[in-house]
Amino acid sequence: MTKLPPLSLAVKLAYGAGELAAAVPASLSAFFLLYFFTSVAGMSPALAGGVILVGRLWDAINDPLIGALSDRTVSPWGRRFPWMLGGVGPMALCALLLWVVPPFGNQWALFSYYSGLSFFAFMAFTAVQLPYTALAAELSPDYDERTTLIGLKAGFGIGGGILALVLAQGVFAWVADPRRQYLILGGVSAVLAVLMVGLCVAGTYRRYWQVENHRPAPAPAQGSLWHDLASVFRNYAFRQVLGLYLCAWMAVQVTAAMLPYFVGNWMGLPAFHFAQMALAVQGTAILLLGVWHRLARRTDKRTSFLWGAPLAMVALFGLGLVQPGQVGWMYGLGIVAGMGVAALYIMPFAMLPDVVDLDQLHTGQRREGLYFSALVFLQKLGLALALFISGQVLDWTGFQAQAQIQPPSALGAIRLLIGPLPGFLLLISLIFAYRYPLNRHRHRQILTALAQPQERPETP
Repeated sequence: MTKLPPLSLAVKLAYGAGELAAAVPASLSAFFLLYFFTSVAGMSPALAGGVILVGRLWDAINDPLIGALSDRTVSPWGRRFPWMLGGVGPMALCALLLWVVPPFGNQWALFSYYSGLSFFAFMAFTAVQLPYTALAAELSPDYDERTTLIGLKAGFGIGGGILALVLAQGVFAWVADPRRQYLILGGVSAVLAVLMVGLCVAGTYRRYWQVENHRPAPAPAQGSLWHDLASVFRNYAFRQVLGLYLCAWMAVQVTAAMLPYFVGNWMGLPAFHFAQMALAVQGTAILLLGVWHRLARRTDKRTSFLWGAPLAMVALFGLGLVQPGQVGWMYGLGIVAGMGVAALYIMPFAMLPDVVDLDQLHTGQRREGLYFSALVFLQKLGLALALFISGQVLDWTGFQAQAQIQPPSALGAIRLLIGPLPGFLLLISLIFAYRYPLNRHRHRQILTALAQPQERPETP
């Protein structure tokens, strides 16, 4: 069998660009959805947080189901591309409708509308994002090339977040009506999703089949979905990746959700400072992606995470101590947080293809969809829990959406949610990362054993 050629720059960029399809609508949701529900649509913070949680409860079923089905898909287009192309239309439509304010005055009618829409939106998002994410493990078996792919995916993801903020700033300056502002942003994100998924499929299709024809044929799927789910959770390395990613992603999303409240209500700054603060974090992160990638190539993925997470953790604890008027400190800590956040974006998803190889070693099956469904689910669950917890805490502490001055209890909650709580979650993620067992040497052993099944090493 001929040697597999290295990944070309065109394939890498096409794969990375696919992340924009989800990154822009997801970033708009992370930064603005809770604020939109409370301050534009007029829902209470508690019901607004509940809307997101309802959709995520459906994701608990939806994600592993689509992951397993995509693993078992047999088509002339392969396993992942039919899902991406079939899901992008509904995903784009939902990305637009999510920012429509229906003509309901009743709180529970609004809750029902957005909850029902979230049900379909999250299913369509999964149908696109999960197979796309799993595709990274199928474009290269190489330890470092996978890190490069995930690094580009993270770079486009952060770039999508920056693009969403820049678009928001432009639309907010151009359009005065808040309802029209968010509707325009939803429409732009919908069009971008369709274009980027098409570009990703066209740019990676040939490489996908090169790898499929090069690697040994996997064993056919056996047993029920429930059996497959139970078996993947017996993978020790997988459990560590799940733990570190859930804690790290929740930390990032709680901070993102609370940033408008922290900048406006605690720091007392105009709205444009929120966008600039978010850009400081995201801009620093995208600049540091290459640094963490080089560190991972020199050492391994676990080491990069163990260096990056403490930077973000210290910065977030520091934000909780910043006082009104200390604008320089606020931006400085945001830059430090961005340095660490870059590692959080790359390393968990870069670790997972190696976990899939370990699973193939012991089962003979390639179950990228099932494994990546767990991380995609945690990605969405982390956002949902962040918005739900933030909404509930603000509601409990007396936050008033239309009030110029908030009670001390609400201001204290904002400070807790912007720094100490996310910092503590990152501390927990470090424990999981420390216990992750697959380094570069161990992965080389796994690939060697896959090529010579009779010499398979024991499970770690």
